[in-house]
Amino acid sequence: MEVALELFWHWTDAIVQLLLQPFYYISILFMMLVYRRQVLLERRLFSVRLHSWGLQTWRTFIGGLLAGISVSVVIAFLGISLSLQAVWCIWIVAIILLLLRVRYLCFAYSIGILGVIQFILSFFPDWKPEGIMGTAADTVRGLDIPALLALVAVLHLAEALLVKVQGAGFANPVFMESKRGKLVGGYQMQAFWPIPLFLLIPAQTTGTLLPWTPLLGGDGWSGGFSMVALPVVIGFSEMTQSMLPQVKANKTFKRLLIYSIVLLALSLLASWWKPLMIAAALVSFLLHEGLLWYSRLEEQQSSPMFVHPQQGLKVLAVIPGSPAESMGILAGETIVKINGISVRSKEQMHAALRKNPAYCKLEVRNLQGESKFLQRAIYAGEHHQLGAILAPDPDAGVMLVMKPINIFQLIAMKVQSKNKTNELQLGKPHDGDAAEM
Repeated sequence: MEVALELFWHWTDAIVQLLLQPFYYISILFMMLVYRRQVLLERRLFSVRLHSWGLQTWRTFIGGLLAGISVSVVIAFLGISLSLQAVWCIWIVAIILLLLRVRYLCFAYSIGILGVIQFILSFFPDWKPEGIMGTAADTVRGLDIPALLALVAVLHLAEALLVKVQGAGFANPVFMESKRGKLVGGYQMQAFWPIPLFLLIPAQTTGTLLPWTPLLGGDGWSGGFSMVALPVVIGFSEMTQSMLPQVKANKTFKRLLIYSIVLLALSLLASWWKPLMIAAALVSFLLHEGLLWYSRLEEQQSSPMFVHPQQGLKVLAVIPGSPAESMGILAGETIVKINGISVRSKEQMHAALRKNPAYCKLEVRNLQGESKFLQRAIYAGEHHQLGAILAPDPDAGVMLVMKPINIFQLIAMKVQSKNKTNELQLGKPHDGDAAEM
């Protein structure tokens, strides 16, 4: 009972710490900017909104909260040593990386880099600069890098599960350039989760002992325990033109799972044999980059999925609440006939729909190559393409400009596309612009 009561008071104090730290609010604001930018991309490409940035924000907030509780429980048994100065140090590195690339807002990079810096500082034990530099150097020297890397591993395990459960729901249809220079359809999958962590740490003074002994920290837990709040952001960013979003999310889940297991194993080994610490720190961000590189290579070597076949029109996405959704048309399927007329272009599709503007009969080929027949009444004001977003014409139109962005471009909501030799920016009235990412 005494332990439970002290846990409650420490947890209450940690909540106050969390609410007083600016980093949690920064992470939520950053997440809102990302989803707002995705909605702008949808409007520029398709003149409709497929997602609500407010709903996406709420989904990731709830997912992050549940993940934070789960990770906090796991870390309570692993053990970690962390001070308020260490929290500031980790977040300062994370924000510096965010200024370079949005996707670098990941503790795999910031803690991995701090591990490398600590390794370098170990060769200069007598270097003790004055002022802020001296405080920063002492803080980095005192970081328990193996325990922090174990935290990164557990966070990525939570990320893997979130990607599997929620990842496909954050897929935005886009037009992009294939390896042959043709315009094809694809998906941009990007999501970030703000995670509030409540970490048990060894107490600085004597207090109530935990009823268990955490795996890491050793004799440090003999004086009791305390709790500190650590706001964290986890997320993933993928592009695919060769598979459906759920298939891509499942592959990403498996790779993140392997990454988490490898990093956790190295981190635990490094806690017992210090020379392995630098290897674990390097694996933290190099293997992370390697997975992204392999994903891009896999896409380059695969045939695009969202291109029109010789007969029919390939569906890239379906607008929520549209006739296409109510009829059961799915992304990746092919519309073969409309009102008995074979269609091979958008012009033919519009002509076939006008043949019977009050009612529509479709022949659709599903993902298994089998035909299914659908029909529905069409009402005034409904989408002129039934609400089906079609794969693009490969020889015309605009495409997504594949460039990394930094936080300043995100705040400015800068959206760019390429149309032959011209680059277009959001704010100029051009139709069908795509986003720079």
